[in-house]
Formats: sequence, C-alpha cells, structure tokens
Amino acid sequence: MDFELSDDQVALQEAARDLLDGLSGPAQVRAHMASGQSWDRALWAAMIAQGWPGVTHPEGLGLGWVEAAVLLEEVGRHTAPAPFLPTLLALEALAKAGDGRASSLATGERVGCVAWSRRPGAVAEEDDGTLSGRPDPVVAADAADVVVIWTPDAVYAADIDEIGRPAPEPAMDGTRSLAWLHLDHAPVVRLGGAEAAAALLDRAAVGASAEMLGGAARVLEMSAQYAKDRVQFGQPIGSFQAVKHRCADMVVDVEGMRSTAWWAAWAIAAGDPDTSVAASTAKTWCSDAARRVMASGLQVHGGIGFTWEHDLHLYLKRSQLDQVSYGAADYHRDRLAGLLRERVDAGADVI
Repeated sequence: MDFELSDDQVALQEAARDLLDGLSGPAQVRAHMASGQSWDRALWAAMIAQGWPGVTHPEGLGLGWVEAAVLLEEVGRHTAPAPFLPTLLALEALAKAGDGRASSLATGERVGCVAWSRRPGAVAEEDDGTLSGRPDPVVAADAADVVVIWTPDAVYAADIDEIGRPAPEPAMDGTRSLAWLHLDHAPVVRLGGAEAAAALLDRAAVGASAEMLGGAARVLEMSAQYAKDRVQFGQPIGSFQAVKHRCADMVVDVEGMRSTAWWAAWAIAAGDPDTSVAASTAKTWCSDAARRVMASGLQVHGGIGFTWEHDLHLYLKRSQLDQVSYGAADYHRDRLAGLLRERVDAGADVI
C-alpha cells in the first residue's frame, strides 16, 4: 500500500510552501507580532485568493482532509499568523449542519473560530435555548465573525457581534490572538448533537496535530543544521554522541507525528469508522512528541535557542498552545481508552 502523497498533493504542498516562504518568513512573522494586529491581512488575502479557507468546501478548493492537513502542516512550519484552522473548523461544522454561513467562510468573506473546553459544564444550555458559561481561551475570537461552540453533547453557532466581541488577551504565542468568550444567555443555533460534537473534535484534533507536525519538522531541520555549523573543541557539535542521539530521537518523533497525523486526516476524508480513534491517537502522539522535539531543539541550540532573537522560540510557544488546544494528550488518552473500551465490551477486536 502506498502511504505517500499523490502528485497533486505534492504540488499543493509545494505551492503552499512557496506562498508561505514569501509571505510568512521569520521577518514577516516578527513584523506581524510587532503590529498588534490579530492576523496578517496580506497573508490571509493570499490564502483566500488560493482558495484555502474552503479547502474542503465546493466554494473553495473542494478537496479533502488530507489536502487540508498538507496545508496545515505548512502553516505550522511557517508559524503563519492567519486564522486558517479556526475558520476551517467552523466552516466544517456549519456546512455539515447546512448552515448558510459556511459559504461566507469558504470564500474568506468572514472569519470563524471554535470555542472549546474540557471542563465539564463549562458551557451549558439554558432552558430558553441560549448558552451560558466560559470556554477555554479562543483563538481568533476577538476578530472572528462567527463562533462555533463545542460541548460534549452538542455543537452550536452564533455571530460574534450578537454575543459580545471579546478583547484580545496577552499570550505567549504572539503569532495568534487569544480571547476569553463570556457567554451569558447567548443566542445560538444548535448545529447538531453528540455525533456532530465528535466529528468537530476529530477535525480539531487532526488540524492541531498537522500544525504541530509542521512546526516540529522545521525545528528538526533547524537543529540538524545548527549541529553541523556549530563548532566546539575544534569539531561540529553534531559529531558528539549526545547531540547525535538528540537529533535521532527527533527524527523518530517527527516521523511518528507524520504517520499518525496523515492517517487521521485520511480517515476523515474516507469516512473511516476508526476516525475518532485515529484522531485521538494523532493528538496524543503529536502533543507528546512535539513537546519532546521542542525540548531537544533547545538543548541542541544551547543558550541561543532561549533568546528572543532566535526563531526557535516562535515554534516553541506556538507548539505549546497547539498541545493543549482541543484536548491535551491526557484528554485524548482518556477518550481513546473509552472508544476502545466500547469495542471490548461489544466483543470486537481492538486492533
């Protein structure tokens, strides 16, 4: 069986890398962070022109989740300051429910975001059909037009201006904006029940995993190059056994991230019955592996890696947010255990 990307998918990957190399290099990312804007408008406009927001929608590129993962990997590789994943996730939830706002997200006319919380009862439906509570900090909530709100039992949607636009909060990851969304009898539309919630969580987990993969792969490349260039005691530090082992472990982690993330993306695209298992497996492995890769990258780079001047900190901080977004590794381990337990109780095979 061929697990490689197709020629068309490779072409999409190369085109995405070319676009982001030109518009989301370290200099552009740092300029955006200094601007105080929620996202890079020029970068987002270029993504819209290429049809990225609607990569899985007929009004965009009309492709599938493997192609979406390809784009998200490049977004993570470039720490791109644009609301691509939040908009894609909101679009998917709205489109599945037949909500007309999906079209405006697919064309880039509007921006979406997703509110999520692992805390039981963080958001609850009131007797009058409104929502109250406070989800975890929401990426792009301060600048989004539409918010999709996830709970374990249902998915809801609302226009941001109808529930109160939040102010951005200070955050370690300067490449994306974060805001607290306070819901107080917020008027919402119910998009679906537990099945819709599971589908949205699957897509969110895979999207975050693909972004972490891109960031980790780039940190691996940076570390390997630094190990070749940095000379100590008259020879490159890459010749030292401890550094070799660090880099080898990073390769194993990145390749494991690629395998699980692409498998989960394929499962979504194929409508595979193991989609939720694949998604939680990817999020678990990628969250843990990304943390290890970032730590090893810091060790290989030494003191310079901890400084603001070095690009490594951009990847480290962005990865830390992705690791806990839409469920950290422990959350998805618990979810995975529950999914497999159902099979055991039913007398079915676990593998």
